[in-house]
Amino acid sequence: MRVPERLARKRRYRRRLRSRIILSFVLLGFGLTTLFAFATNWTRNRVENALVEDVMNKNINEYARRFYSNPGENPAVPVEQIRARVVKRDRFEALRVQQPDWYELGDGIHNLSGVDEEGNSFAYKLAVRKTPDEWFFLAYDMTQTVRGEEQFNRALYGSVIVFTLLSLLVGWWAASRVMSPVSELARRLQASGDSTQPEPLALHFPEDEVGQLASALDDYAARLTDVVQRDREFNADVSHELRTPLAVVKGAVELLLSKPDLDEKTQARLLRIQRAEQQCTDLISALLLLSRNERGHGATDVQRIAEQLLDAHRTQLGGKPLALRLEGGRELVVDAPESAVNVALGNLIGNAVKYTTQGEVIVRLLDDAVEVIDSGPGLSAEDAARLFERGYRGTHAEHSLGGGIGLSIVRRLCALYEWQVRVVPGEERGVVATLTFSAANAAS
Repeated sequence: MRVPERLARKRRYRRRLRSRIILSFVLLGFGLTTLFAFATNWTRNRVENALVEDVMNKNINEYARRFYSNPGENPAVPVEQIRARVVKRDRFEALRVQQPDWYELGDGIHNLSGVDEEGNSFAYKLAVRKTPDEWFFLAYDMTQTVRGEEQFNRALYGSVIVFTLLSLLVGWWAASRVMSPVSELARRLQASGDSTQPEPLALHFPEDEVGQLASALDDYAARLTDVVQRDREFNADVSHELRTPLAVVKGAVELLLSKPDLDEKTQARLLRIQRAEQQCTDLISALLLLSRNERGHGATDVQRIAEQLLDAHRTQLGGKPLALRLEGGRELVVDAPESAVNVALGNLIGNAVKYTTQGEVIVRLLDDAVEVIDSGPGLSAEDAARLFERGYRGTHAEHSLGGGIGLSIVRRLCALYEWQVRVVPGEERGVVATLTFSAANAAS
């Protein structure tokens, strides 16, 4: 994963964390306000019903007492909001016709509703006490109370919305305060990413959780810088120490090849040593580029590199019945050092020659790519999935030499130069390896 992608993921994570804080405040405010509104409404209704029912129970008892004290008159009701009615035995059947809902009610207090002549709904509580000779009814108009309860509920709903919005504002403010040092830490960390000696972060933050995180990042950056520095020094030392003996070998071989009295066998061996020296030099240069993660530049003729590689492998075939051919003949120039192209293409050709016992290996030049086609044993599903893993040797490797890192190096070079490499089974048999150069690197 590249650095900009990692930074983009960090920015998205900060936004998600800020959103989580805001959402937590909103849910907390909404939940507490809703719970409080529900508790308030439930308590209000319970207390109000208890008071009204207590008043109605007392008044129906008082109404019955006054009636029995003077049966000839309809007694007055102590409370003005209550309407009373007494029905004697001879009027029981008439009540069944006039108000059947009252007729069916038993003793106690009941909640009833209805619609008046103008079509308006109303609600009332009805206290009922029935004796064998008289039925007492006390009605308490609850219409205004119900309307007041609806207004009260609307006020509660409004309060829930207002306090939820207030929680949103508080959560937004709190998230900004909480995330401000984290955002500042990320900004400073991003700013110091391009420096070989990163700036200390802990100095800019107090000794809180963010300060502890900054201190831990400083410690990690120091250890990482030390590891990178040692790695660079090691690579530079190894490169220098290996190049020196290779230069000695190269000079000695060139000196020996310049002698006119060399026999063919000695000359062939010296040429092989010369090619091996050049291969080692190219490999060291490519590995040094990979270790530094920097692109080298150049104008490399891919056709010339392919011809040199095929010539080198022809001398090493021995008695193997294998033909090596170059097709296409197109001019393909790549903006990369010869060592990088030589290592990448050389591994593909080397694998094709190694695993093909007979037949042919064809190197085909395309507009922006090179194909290496062989007539070898093919490619299994497991090989296709793990071919570019470091240290993996294919099922046909058997006792062949090699540590299984050649294609891994090819993959790393392709990632560095934004090339593409693909190895797939051939149409009938063998393997087709394709090395595609990016448009910025290839100019045909």
